[in-house]
Amino acid sequence: ITSIMNRVRNLKNKYRNEENITDEFNYTKISADTTDNSGTVNQIMMTTNNPEDWLCFLLKLEKKGVPQMDVSLLNRLIGRYSQAVTALPAEKYSQDESYARILVRFAELKALQDPEEARDQFHLARLNCKKFAFVHVAFAQFELSQENEKKCKQILQKAVECSAVPLELLETALQNLHLKKKQLLSDEEK
Repeated sequence: ITSIMNRVRNLKNKYRNEENITDEFNYTKISADTTDNSGTVNQIMMTTNNPEDWLCFLLKLEKKGVPQMDVSLLNRLIGRYSQAVTALPAEKYSQDESYARILVRFAELKALQDPEEARDQFHLARLNCKKFAFVHVAFAQFELSQENEKKCKQILQKAVECSAVPLELLETALQNLHLKKKQLLSDEEK
């Protein structure tokens, strides 16, 4: 039910943000014309529609600024990540690392606007991509940032129990939590 509700909410966001989004990406595999990229997302959805192409597009879009400082960019990114999540069926891509990264980054961006919606997105990511340790660590980091250390620890322990990989990532995160560090993983560890 949560998954269905999230998809409905994502569709609503998609159509609400669709009119406000004018900045398209330059994706050379799909569009050689760099002056007018309108319709490129539709081309991805109708041709390749795979997590790798979506992630490449989304990361390029993120490089246009700092979402934490630019509300317009943040809204545009959330709209595009929402589109990607809606366009990529979880049952087909739950074992795909790029898909998992899209889900996690979408939740991280939502956290900048609405922590409760972000929590729902992290749950969705964890439900659909439980084999990836970074998904669990990202959710645990979110809970730690919300000052919910107990929930953070539970998430990491459940990740170990469900054999998420790599295990070393989870062990490092648990160790850093035990040491009362604010970041579960340093940039080098990520």
